[in-house]
Amino acid sequence: MAVSAGADLIGMHFCSSLRRIDLELGREIARAVEGRATLVGVFIDAEGEEVRGVAAAVGLDLVQLHGEEPPGDYARPVLKALKVRDGALPDAGAWPDPILLDTWSADGRGGTGVPWSWDLARDLVASRRVMIAGGLTPANVGEVVASLHPYGVDVSSGVESEPRHKDPARVRAFVQAVRDADRA
Repeated sequence: MAVSAGADLIGMHFCSSLRRIDLELGREIARAVEGRATLVGVFIDAEGEEVRGVAAAVGLDLVQLHGEEPPGDYARPVLKALKVRDGALPDAGAWPDPILLDTWSADGRGGTGVPWSWDLARDLVASRRVMIAGGLTPANVGEVVASLHPYGVDVSSGVESEPRHKDPARVRAFVQAVRDADRA
């Protein structure tokens, strides 16, 4: 559904999360979208061996790390999620591009649906490949894209009708808002 709506990346949670899936569903999703989207595996504080194993088993193109993982060999390109907290950007120096900026939460995970002051990222977006996450919805993503021109945007709860259930109309509206802002 997301690929049909125009999404370029498909995220699959292989971590302790409400949105966690197992390897078999990951393989099924990978087969369904083969060659039509970049497959991203989301991990939180997983050991490198686990990340490498899941990446190989599913056929991930990219791994998104949301915990306190150190830079290292994850067998796939890494998209490190860094958390914006108390109005301050985290230090992104240890991680290669692209990076993802997301809302900090006490449990250390993403998916809060809470926005942060995205304008804080303006200088970093101008010098690095930065993806923006945290509180994005079909109603606000166009403004973020038009204002900041990030490398990409990441959404989960902002297109759900309820936790774990992506709403096709919201997904289409989100992708359309991004495309419209890109064209403008």
